[in-house]
Amino acid sequence: MFNIVLHEPEIPQNTGNIARTCSVTGARLHIIKPMGFEVNDKYLKRAGLDYWHLLDITYYENMQDFIEKNHDKGTMYFCTTKSPHNYCDVQFKDGDYLIFGKETKGLPEDLLRAHLDTCIRIPMRSETRSLNLSNSVAIIIYEALRQNSFINLQTESEYLSE
Repeated sequence: MFNIVLHEPEIPQNTGNIARTCSVTGARLHIIKPMGFEVNDKYLKRAGLDYWHLLDITYYENMQDFIEKNHDKGTMYFCTTKSPHNYCDVQFKDGDYLIFGKETKGLPEDLLRAHLDTCIRIPMRSETRSLNLSNSVAIIIYEALRQNSFINLQTESEYLSE
């Protein structure tokens, strides 16, 4: 099972969409406080309401709390626009952590510098700032799942017939 980590998320709709992505992919969601909204926020619930009961979610008081509790459980990949490493060049393994920063600032630069070897980015045009957070999470989790033959996911479904 993969782990999606949100560091100080600010926008409830993004967190709700990410919660929905975690629900359908089986990824665990980790949220590092402070958050820019309440968990009962109507926008958060609207974005993922019918999947909320399928969500495995853990909250942490700060980044130190998160790292202390998870440092030895899987590789931590820090997702940022500031990395020379492309997310497609990484060999993701079940149990890895995909860590994303807040919408307005990303992850703290001192944290990125301390983990340069596991910082990854999604390629994009240089004149743009970044993708939406929930889109970035979806892109990277599905690459991790693809590399692992969509572990624990249904890969066959009813197909339309002629």
